[in-house]
Amino acid sequence: MYESVGNAIGLNGLISIVVTLLSITFAWYVIQDLKLDAFLKRPRGPQARMLQILLAVVFGHGFARFFLDYLEWFNKLRWFVE
Repeated sequence: MYESVGNAIGLNGLISIVVTLLSITFAWYVIQDLKLDAFLKRPRGPQARMLQILLAVVFGHGFARFFLDYLEWFNKLRWFVE
């Protein structure tokens, strides 16, 4: 019994990590087309790249959290139906 619960928790953690990393990668891809010329002095400098990384992490994590919460809510609906 405890082994199957541990496996389920581990699988849930693995899915969360994969979804979060994929979401951050997707956000990084989308942010690449963002024109930072109007906001930064050197839009291709190291500080601009760090800003893009931070924005990708923030937006990617937010999107992943929304997706994982939605998945959790969807799984809870089966208890409502039964």
